[in-house]
Amino acid sequence: MQSPIRWGILGCGDVTEVKSGPGFQLASGSRLTAVMRRNATLAESYATRHGVEAWYTDADALINDDNVDAVYIATPPGSHLELALKVCAASKPVYVEKPMARNYTECKAMADAFAAANIPLFTAYYRRALDRFVHARNVIANGDIGGVTHIQIRYACPAKPYTAENLPWRLQAEHAGGGLFLDLGCHTLDIVAFMAGEIVESSGFASRMAGPYMVEDTVTLSFKTETGACGSASWCFAADRSEDLIEINGTKGRLLITTFGNDPLTVEAGNNMRIYDLPNPVHIQLPMIQSIVDHLLGHGLSPSTGTSGAITSRVMDSALEEFYGGRADEFWNRPATWKR
Repeated sequence: MQSPIRWGILGCGDVTEVKSGPGFQLASGSRLTAVMRRNATLAESYATRHGVEAWYTDADALINDDNVDAVYIATPPGSHLELALKVCAASKPVYVEKPMARNYTECKAMADAFAAANIPLFTAYYRRALDRFVHARNVIANGDIGGVTHIQIRYACPAKPYTAENLPWRLQAEHAGGGLFLDLGCHTLDIVAFMAGEIVESSGFASRMAGPYMVEDTVTLSFKTETGACGSASWCFAADRSEDLIEINGTKGRLLITTFGNDPLTVEAGNNMRIYDLPNPVHIQLPMIQSIVDHLLGHGLSPSTGTSGAITSRVMDSALEEFYGGRADEFWNRPATWKR
């Protein structure tokens, strides 16, 4: 019998309480043996509540723990590259939260380092392992809606009443790489690529229309997939109402699905409509974590890697290029050059 993969978490914050953390204990062939958070009280509390034997306030201590085989990086994106390279130097696989990093430049540096060291790198685009999206991918692959011709993405939500003094890290480019488009739009772009084909060409525009932040809150994108299908997408994080829709049109029908929530998948072909209710699991990252554990144990391949995660960041950069006056450098250090 193979020994389980022993995991350590860097950044055991809110996202790890239900979405991901328990998955490392529940996945077959997996154990969570160590966690790290800079606040000692919170780190110890997490370890106690989740039955984890070791906790740290120092990232290097967890990375070099002999009882940790692989590391999940759940800190804000601004620290992903630095931490991932440290784990790579310790010859341990990494599962990094999305977005993979602040821009494609950082993502490529991560992917190249792990490839050169022949160490696996995975990205937390966990929707690739959820039943609803796997089924949607199969519907398209089986030709149920014919050849995909066009994809439309629409997302909107009201702005929250932040002030300049209480901005969350997700609205600070130094930590997030941009605005909420980086945090939420990445999920949609990645899952569209998984279902309908990799996005190979893209361009777009972004603006800041509301709020006390300096990052973008409205984004439009035009794109083409590897199969030749064209697509259009829009995100508005300063709307009066919420909307979440992915519409994939084919020569024989269309597929309707949402990125977030538990809305059913709808497939329309001619006069036939099929609805598939495939709700998310309580611990939404568990299926992806299981795929990664299986990958590391030699029992399969995970659908979300450092390579696929980097491609998603490249597409996002194409939408934000003009707004930030370029995305390849450390643009977060030159806010005076951003669009107003």
